[in-house]
Amino acid sequence: MAVKLMVDSASDIDLEEAKALDVVLMSLSVQFGDEQYLDGVDLNSQAFFEKLIERDELPVTSQITPFQFEEQFQALTADGSSVVVITLSEKLSGTYASAVQAARDFPTVHVVDSQNVSIGERLLLRYALRLHRKDWSAEAIAAELERVKGRIRLMALLDTLEYLQKGGRISAVTAGVGTVLNIKPVISVVDGAVKLAGKAMGSKKGNNLLMQLVQKSGGIDFSMPYAAAYSGLDDSLLQKYLRDSAELWRGEMDAVPAYCIGSTIGTHAGPGAIGVAFFAPEREV
Repeated sequence: MAVKLMVDSASDIDLEEAKALDVVLMSLSVQFGDEQYLDGVDLNSQAFFEKLIERDELPVTSQITPFQFEEQFQALTADGSSVVVITLSEKLSGTYASAVQAARDFPTVHVVDSQNVSIGERLLLRYALRLHRKDWSAEAIAAELERVKGRIRLMALLDTLEYLQKGGRISAVTAGVGTVLNIKPVISVVDGAVKLAGKAMGSKKGNNLLMQLVQKSGGIDFSMPYAAAYSGLDDSLLQKYLRDSAELWRGEMDAVPAYCIGSTIGTHAGPGAIGVAFFAPEREV
C-alpha cells in the first residue's frame, strides 16, 4: 500500500516545492481587503510581504475546512493508499480539527498536530520524508512523528512591534515605547503556542539573546532536520545572524538551510524577523 504525505501551507512550503517533494499541499486562504489568495499557490512569500508592507490593514488568514480535506482524502485513498497529514498547531488554527473531522471516515488517514508552525512544522515534514524513503508505513510514520515532535524548538527575533500592535497582540502604547527604546522581542513556540521568550535592546543584543536561548534549549541534534528563516523581501539580517552565530553550527554543516516565513506567522511578525528551528537532543525530552 502506497503512503502519501500531506502538509498545510502554514509550513511555508509553496506549491512548487511541494511538487518537487511529492507532497500534497493544502493551502490556507489569505485575504487582503477584498482580495483573496491561496497561500503558497497564487500568493508566494515575496508577493505576501510586498502587500503587507504597502498596506495599512493586516490580512486575514482562514483555516482549511473539513470539506476541503475530505475531498483530498477521497481522491488520495481511492487507489488504496494511506495518508499522513501534518498540520500547524491546533492552538494556532482550527485546521487540525478540520483534518481530524474529515479523517473520521477514512481509516487509512493519520493526522498529526505538529504543535508548531512555519519552519518548525517544515522540520516535521522533512523527518516524515526521511521515514517515507525508508518505506515506513503510514501508521508507523505518524507514531514516530508524535514521539519526536516535542523536541522541535522554534525561536524568532522580531525587528518591529508594529505588526503585533496592528493585530491587537499588544497595545499601541507598548508598541510605541518599544519602538522608541528599540526593543527587539524574541518569541518561541512552546507546547504549540507562541510565547514571548525575552526582550533585548537593539538588534545586536537580540541576536545574542537568540543564541543564548538556542544554547539553553540543550543544543541541536544535527542528525535531525534543522533550518533558519527570515521575513521580508531579503535575507540580509538572517545571513548576518548566521555569521555571528557560526559557533553554533561550525563543524556540523556547510550551510544552514534558509527559507522565507510565509503569511501565517509573517502577518504578526512583520518584515525583518529571523528565526531558527531544530530538534533538541533526545536526552532533553
